[in-house]
Amino acid sequence: MRVMVLVKATKDSEAGILPSTELLEAMGKFNEELVNAGIMLAGDGLKPSSQGKRVAFDGPNRTVIDGPFAETHELVAGYWLWEVKDMAEAIEWVKRCPNPMPGPSEIEIRPFYEMADFAEVVTPEVSELLDRTSEKLASR
Repeated sequence: MRVMVLVKATKDSEAGILPSTELLEAMGKFNEELVNAGIMLAGDGLKPSSQGKRVAFDGPNRTVIDGPFAETHELVAGYWLWEVKDMAEAIEWVKRCPNPMPGPSEIEIRPFYEMADFAEVVTPEVSELLDRTSEKLASR
């Protein structure tokens, strides 16, 4: 089961306050454990939303919105992509994680859709298109 593990933003992360050396070291060790266990597929921290953009869709119209974005607690400061047996395993790993922020913080775990979830609506043509895309990504 693949999950995305989302580190929620805080006022500090949105202010661009970098983590301490101690936190970077602790996170580095935790990431090393994840890699050694075959759990971590990818992960990174994100710069504050003040350096980001959003594109809003309304029918054929597109509007670019400059950051920063309101509601800090709804923003993402970083992520991991993990391969785990089940949600229980993901929760156990998150519980072992160092607190990713200097103060109170949250980490959200969200499972990815898998192709089997779309079995009812995927036509052979769509399946072929998705296979070609996956092959191209794998060859990079």
